[in-house]
Amino acid sequence: MTAPASTSGKIRVAVVGAGEFGHHHARVFREMDSVEFVGIHDADAERAKAVAAEFRVPVIASLEELQSRADAVSVAVPTIAHAQVGCALLQYGLDVLIEKPMAATLAEADQLLTTAARNERIVQVGHVERFNPAVIAVLPIVHRPLFFEVHRLGVFTPRSLDVDVIFDLMIHDLDILLAVVKEPVTEVKAVGIPVLSDKVDIAHARLEFAGGAVANVTASRVSTERVRKMRFFQQHEYISLDYARRDALRVGVKRPGPQPEFSFEKLPAPETEPLRAELEAFVQAVKTRQPPVTSGVAGRAALELATRVMGSILAHAASVNIHSNSTSPSVSDGSKVLLEKGVLEKSLVEKSVQ
Repeated sequence: MTAPASTSGKIRVAVVGAGEFGHHHARVFREMDSVEFVGIHDADAERAKAVAAEFRVPVIASLEELQSRADAVSVAVPTIAHAQVGCALLQYGLDVLIEKPMAATLAEADQLLTTAARNERIVQVGHVERFNPAVIAVLPIVHRPLFFEVHRLGVFTPRSLDVDVIFDLMIHDLDILLAVVKEPVTEVKAVGIPVLSDKVDIAHARLEFAGGAVANVTASRVSTERVRKMRFFQQHEYISLDYARRDALRVGVKRPGPQPEFSFEKLPAPETEPLRAELEAFVQAVKTRQPPVTSGVAGRAALELATRVMGSILAHAASVNIHSNSTSPSVSDGSKVLLEKGVLEKSLVEKSVQ
């Protein structure tokens, strides 16, 4: 099935959700010459009106209206509504980019995949870090990495507090690890706790892959500084990625021994905004009908691993009798455990500020 086009020959795109993410999607679509940006929809009519006015596009009154006005849609609504909104748009015959996490549960992710397949529609998931120039620079030189250290730390903001930090921040790195290692995760051990919200705000996970690779992954939204780094080791090489600077460094061993010599190479990286590259890839997938890099299948795999991490956190919390008034709705098996606010493990705090 080919995607319909506007009279201009361009793909007609819209944004559903006028919050922070939706605002950025609207900004980029407005700048793209390859699309016709047809409008914005949000359940909050005033918010939709404000963003639509800023980018000089119409307000779309309902999802149903998009069926005749758009070909493809960015969905940037709260996670709990991803499956409901996404499935409705897919049934209307629209291709969909859904912000991460793909859905609130694995069952809902499967519902999205099934609906997309039934209607022969494209589903892309908003794992924007896959389009980071640092990641693009590193992928061609990956050769059986065996150890990863990943830190994704940020100061507290009220954004994305409907999900735990695993599904808000860590899931980016889980997605990239799966793409880089390309092996099943055989073991997950994790710890995490609420600090300033009723969700898990800081977490650390240790992952083991089938081929022997090990990854230590830390995510925090209550740190004193912003850090976005991945470091990994493969035979005779150390690779460092800085997502914030969008660059990567390759350190090789030129001569081993008691007086070793090293080579340092800054890897060539494209100068592009990751979100723009992501949306351009989405439009290209819509045009060509080819699966996107961050397809629904990839999005589900990242969500499954994030759910395993969350499950390990809940099991750890239960084992040490941490109590709170909140539960995590993101765990697909419905596990419930009470987590206590304000209790920080010393080792986890030390990791977050290094």
